[in-house]
Amino acid sequence: MTGLALSNVEVVYDKVFLAIKGVSLEVGEGEMVALLGSNGAGKSTTLKAISGLLGPERGEITRGEIRFGDTDLRPLGAPARVDRGLVHVLEGRRVFGHLTPDENLVAAYRGGKAERSFEELRDEVYRYFPRLKERARSKAGYLSGGEQQMLAIGRALVTEPKLIMLDEPSLGLAPVLVAEIFAIIREINQKHGLTVLLVEQNAAATLEIVNRAYLIENGQIVMSGEAETLKRNPDVQEFYLGSGGKVDYHAIKHYRRRKRWLA
Repeated sequence: MTGLALSNVEVVYDKVFLAIKGVSLEVGEGEMVALLGSNGAGKSTTLKAISGLLGPERGEITRGEIRFGDTDLRPLGAPARVDRGLVHVLEGRRVFGHLTPDENLVAAYRGGKAERSFEELRDEVYRYFPRLKERARSKAGYLSGGEQQMLAIGRALVTEPKLIMLDEPSLGLAPVLVAEIFAIIREINQKHGLTVLLVEQNAAATLEIVNRAYLIENGQIVMSGEAETLKRNPDVQEFYLGSGGKVDYHAIKHYRRRKRWLA
């Protein structure tokens, strides 16, 4: 069953700049899918189009359809999308630095709309991220980068999501922390069937945990497939996994890298 489906979505900023151009992708219910690409490729814009956060940045969807299950998301505001089980963990963590981890989690709790008690959801977050429980009395602004990322994900889990979208969760973190956080995301996906859309530049780590991936360049999807298939693709290896290694670029005076899909 399709959890999330985008069909030919276009986004324009300031009524002038076309940021994403006919993006189509699907994330099946309970699936873990990645959207890979370099800086400025359109990854974050795609997530904001899904979560309803384009407005504050003067962006708008000018074409296409976004469906979550049987629901057309385009007429809905961001809070209504959260109520339907869709949550977006923004790039840069964005925790409330003046609040403790507990208070951050309370801020995300949906109160009377929630199916489970806050205490139950909080304890579940602390089981996944025991380090947060150890720092429960600290202000979130004093947590390490990895702990803040754990808190941002935990805060999203308190909303009882059906689909969680993670924007660059590895940004600025040491490889050991990236591996730890990715392993926990994978565990949550497998244990609870939580649908995950993961936006990343770190293709090597991401392709180890997802089922499928899409590759976006200049606002367009240029490649998609099973994670194992993309890992074996020579273009993906050269430009995103850093394992091409067949050309001595320093020995060539006028070498211009050209991706096959852009040729």
